[in-house]
Order: sequence, then C-alpha cells, then structure tokens
Amino acid sequence: MIKRADSEELRHVFEKYASQVVQGEKYMSYSEFVLNYLQLLDADKYDEYTHKVFASCVDTSRDGLISFSEFQGFEALLCAPDAMYALAFQIFDRNGNGYITYDEFQDIIKHTTLHQFIPFDFESEFIKLHFGKDKSRKVTYTDFTQLIHDFHEEHAWQAFRRRDKNNCGYISAKDFEEILLCLKSYLLSPFVKENIVSVILGEGYQRQISYAYYTAFISLLNNMELCKRIYLSATRRDETQPLSKEEFLYQSQEFSQITPLEVDILYQLVYLQNQQSGITDKFARSQMTFSDLSKLSPMEDRETPFKIQLQIAEQKLRLEQGQTKRTVFLQAAESAYRFALGALAGATGATAVYPIDLVKTRLQNQRSTSFVGELMYKNSFDCFRKVIRHEGVLGLYRGLAPQLVGVAPEKAIKLTMNDLMRDKLLQKDGTLPLWAEMVAGGTAGASQVVFTNPLEIVKIRLQVAGEIVGKARVSAISVIKELGFFGLYKGSKACFLRDIPFSAIYFPAYAHNKKYFADENGYNSPGSLLLSATLAGMPAAFFPTPADVIKTRLQVQARKGQTTYKGVIDCARKIYAEEGMGAFWKGGPARVFRSSPQFGVTLLTYELLQRLFYVDFGGSRPEGSEAKSVHLQDVLSRNPDHIGGYRMALATFDGIETKFGLMLPKFRPSTPSAEAAQ
Repeated sequence: MIKRADSEELRHVFEKYASQVVQGEKYMSYSEFVLNYLQLLDADKYDEYTHKVFASCVDTSRDGLISFSEFQGFEALLCAPDAMYALAFQIFDRNGNGYITYDEFQDIIKHTTLHQFIPFDFESEFIKLHFGKDKSRKVTYTDFTQLIHDFHEEHAWQAFRRRDKNNCGYISAKDFEEILLCLKSYLLSPFVKENIVSVILGEGYQRQISYAYYTAFISLLNNMELCKRIYLSATRRDETQPLSKEEFLYQSQEFSQITPLEVDILYQLVYLQNQQSGITDKFARSQMTFSDLSKLSPMEDRETPFKIQLQIAEQKLRLEQGQTKRTVFLQAAESAYRFALGALAGATGATAVYPIDLVKTRLQNQRSTSFVGELMYKNSFDCFRKVIRHEGVLGLYRGLAPQLVGVAPEKAIKLTMNDLMRDKLLQKDGTLPLWAEMVAGGTAGASQVVFTNPLEIVKIRLQVAGEIVGKARVSAISVIKELGFFGLYKGSKACFLRDIPFSAIYFPAYAHNKKYFADENGYNSPGSLLLSATLAGMPAAFFPTPADVIKTRLQVQARKGQTTYKGVIDCARKIYAEEGMGAFWKGGPARVFRSSPQFGVTLLTYELLQRLFYVDFGGSRPEGSEAKSVHLQDVLSRNPDHIGGYRMALATFDGIETKFGLMLPKFRPSTPSAEAAQ
C-alpha cells in the first residue's frame, strides 16, 4: 500500500502551483496541474483534447478548476492498489457521475491513436454485450475493469477479421505485421518489431497466418514476464543456464496460460536473435538464457506500477526467505564473497576497539590475592593510563597482528554458519522462530572457536607480555613454539562457554533491532545499523563474562606464585574460593565497552560493504539489508514536489497505455506508431 502524503505538506505543494483565486480560495488551472505539476504533456505542443481529459479526471466538479480537496482526492486514488483501473475509469467518466455511458466510451476510444490506425467496430456484439442492444446500459466501475481488460483483445480480433477479406481464417504476413505494430506496439521489444516477418517466414512457416498463430503470438507477448518466471523455475534461478525448448515446455505445463504453440514461437524468436548475434553453434542457437528473454521483453526499463510492485514483492520475498534451490557454484561464490567482506569488516571493527580489548584482558588476568604487587591496576582507566605511560601508545596495540589474522576466519565462519543455519531452520511460511535464531547464532559461535582459539591464546599472551618489566621481547612465533599444537587449544572449553551464548544472544538481538529501527519501508540507515549492532552487543558481551574470565586465566601463562588451573571446573572453583563471586565479572564493563562498539563497527562496515559491492547470489538476506529503500515512491520519484501518491502519477498514466493500450494523442508516446499518429 502506498503511503499517503501528509495533508499539510500536500497543501504546501498545491499552493506552490495554484495561482487561480476564487472567493479567497486557491485553485489550480488545468495547465498548472497537467503541464506544470505532473508534466504529463509537452507544454509547447500538446493535444488540447488529451490535456482536457487528463485534467477533468481530477476535476470532479467539472468547473474547469481543481480545488485542494480534488487535488488531495486524486492523490488518494493514486495510492490505491487498483490505481490504473481507477484512473482509466475517471478518464472515461467524462461527466463524473460514477458510471460510463456508451457515448463516453465511444468518444474516448475514437480519439485514441489505435482507432486512427484500425477503426473499432462500435456495432459489434462486444459493445452490445456491455452496453446493451440499444446501448443505453450504464457501466459501473467493477464492470468497467473487465470491459477495458477485454476491449483490446476484441480490437485485435476485429483487426484480424478486417484483414481476412476472404473469410478463410488467414491473413498475410504483412497484414499481421501491420496489426501488431499498430495495435500491440506497446508489447513489442525493438528486436521483435524489426523481425516479425522474419520469424513468420522462417522455420518453414507459410506466408499466410492463421488465427491460432495470431492469437498465440499476441498471448506470448502478454505473457513474457510469466515466461521469465517459468525459466527461473526450470533453472532454479540460475540466469546463465541454457534451457532447451523441451525443458521449457515441460516446466510450462504447470502454467495453463502458456501453450506449446506459444513456446514454439518463443524459441523461434530466440533462435533468430541468437543467429543475428553471430552465434554459429546450431545447438547453442536452440538454447535460451534469461538474457534472451530480457531482450524480447517489452517491459524492460518500463516503470509501470504493476511491474514495479511485482519486482518489489519478489525482492522482498527473496530478502526474507531467500531461494532454497541454488547451484553449488553460487553457494560457494556467496561464501567466498561473505568471507572477503567479513574479513574487511572484522579488521575494521577489531582495530577500532583493540585498545579496550587489551585493557579488558589485563584486568581479567589481575589476581585479587595477598601477593605483593599483584594489583597493578585500580580500574580500566588506570590500566589505560599506565599502559601508555610505560609502553607508549603502540602498547595499546600489542597482539593486534594475530588478532587481525584471526578476524577473517572468525567473521566469515560466524556469518556463513549463522546464515546457513537460518536457511536450514526456516519455516515453510518463511518465518524463523526465536529458538531457531538462537540455535543458528549458537552454532555460528561454536564453529568459530575451532579456528580462532589458537589465535586468541597467542593474542592474549602478547597482550600481557608488556606487564613484566625487563623480560625478553615476546613474539607470536615464540608463543607458538612454546605452546605446541595442543597447547594452542588450551581454554577452548571456556571459549565454547563464552562464544556460543554470545552469538546465540547477539545475532537474534541484532536481527530484531534492525527490524525495530528500520523505517516504514524496511530500510535501515547507517545510523540505525550502527545502533542496532551496538545495542545487540551489550547483553551478548556482558552475560558470558564469567566464561571469558575463566578462558583468560586458562590461556595466560601463570607467573611465579600465581595459582595454576587444571581445567574449566578447577579454574572456576579456585577463582571463587580465592577471589569471590565478583571476580567472575572482572572486565565485564570493559568487555561491553569493547565488544559492543566493535560489533557495531564490524556489522555496520559489513552491511555497507554489501551495499557498495552488491552481488545477488539468490540467497537469503536479513531484513533491513536493502541498499536503499525499495518503497514504490522512491523508485518512481521524478519531481521533488511529487509526494505521496503523486510519486506514482507518471507511472500510473504510463500504465494505462502499456497495460490497456489506451494511447491518446500527444501523451508521452513510447512507440513509433503512436508518434506517427501524432
């Protein structure tokens, strides 16, 4: 549903263009509305009849002026889901009395460019069925929606009968071309326009066109968007996979709208198109790809409401649910893509908050026992000052190198496993329960430990090395040699205890925060992304702090006189006995202050990189990950003064041409035939 414009903003726009004043109230003239505001016609060369028709469909009082209430009412009409039908009805309803008479219908049709080329027979049974034998029946809006839908099919049938002078059921290829160019030009792509006769005469077809072939050709043009959906269904959304006619025909059996004759015509067009493109391989010429269909589609780059609504609906469905059937290549490519972006985002986030992480580690390693000199730091700020005083600013970045090396697999594994599990646990209706979100996040956290624990223990050893004055310089290589392979996994159980709950809390919280802070169109600005990620990191970082303290104690090399630990349970018992329950929450605030902004920066960077280097792999994406708001108003905006429903105005007027073939003279002609008529 299109969001209505604010009444005060709409009035401000109205008064900007309205110059007519009657009894102290402002009004828009027809020219101010059609030419200046909507800019539907060329002010230098517009057809007066069309100008009046377009303006009068807004002027419900038919007094020659448009009031603010009429201006506002038309904006409401443009917001309606059936706006094209409603607009067409108001164009035909010349008197504004809520129904259409035969005379009103005839008057509009006689002024269309199509009628100028191929006159419509108003004495036909079609007219009598809708307006009665004496043409006195009045057509309501609901009846009109079917009337206008069927009218151009009737017109096409009449055109065939006019050309079939011998009543033999055949017309010439030239007549067929003329009918399509005149009557159905809005359905023809440039390639089809240029090759109508070539398609007919090729592949053994006769110069005479049967009515069956005629209707099949037109039906195919009407169903080109459906053909795309059949292709994507048959190839599991792989737009590069060649599809044979037999494979397409087999898949099309699920759709009653597509007949074998239409499929045959489609592949004739594709074959000719490939032949002209210089493809010499006969087998390749008989195959079809998605790009072939796009070149044949007349709706490419046409901004009509029904097309854009379909695109946005499909995009939103894919963003929320993703596509479950994808090629292995696409899935592997997506993993590599996420790995690369996750590495860059993780490195950015880790570097931004690394000094806080170092302070947190040193505080957690500080023992609250009776040993002399054991309490080196009073609090986080005291630790921060002492590191700079004794080790310099670079001391705040001790161990950064292995941390950055570990960020790539950590973020890639986390993101990939979380997304993979979310896809696997997705319900049939496209929803994901909270428990499934937590399982997905927990699995992601567990997966990363296997790869990051060795890097974590090296980083921590380097971070605390600066506390011991006079000790030989410690390097990552020396730490690895000292620990050995199995020593690199020391404290891994505590890592599991920390990272599983962290991710189980963080990812669901982040997803729900994004949904909460997204705008009405589901779009998250960079600010809302940063806020969502930062807030999600607070509880996720704080609650697993006891596990983080145990992990730190197990991974840091104990100095002389300090308590040693045999494992997770032994460590927890000794910490509680020697330092009390409060020791388990040491560094908790520092951990929140480090993890929360780090993940805020990391996820913000990751989202922005996805938008900057967007690649559609056909997989699922979380809500709020759109590169921009995909609301119809934003897609169709032209004039900054087109607010609310008026941002749909140009596409709606264009839609009555492309959907109904209702082309009035001087109305933004989109076809050579229409231009020639004017």
